[in-house]
Amino acid sequence: MTKFIQSGRRRDLCFILHEAGELQAQALKTRLERHYDERIEPKSFYGALDALESAGFVETHTEGLYDVYSLTDAGRARVDEHVDWVVGLTRREG
Repeated sequence: MTKFIQSGRRRDLCFILHEAGELQAQALKTRLERHYDERIEPKSFYGALDALESAGFVETHTEGLYDVYSLTDAGRARVDEHVDWVVGLTRREG
């Protein structure tokens, strides 16, 4: 398997997008903040999204005034592979 994202925040963003399909940036940020139960600095949030886009895991398009983010096929594949890996670990330990 190809190396997946080693940053937990980036990985969590991918998991949220995997479940949601696509989200406006603010809705994505809000979901992540609710999960972490803390505010995320915009610079850090958008930096993570930019890194994911540069890596080819996330793509963005504009709808009106808003940027909307979604996973690429590569991003979806990496999330699925990561889930399979985690499930495999739990089965071996159980």
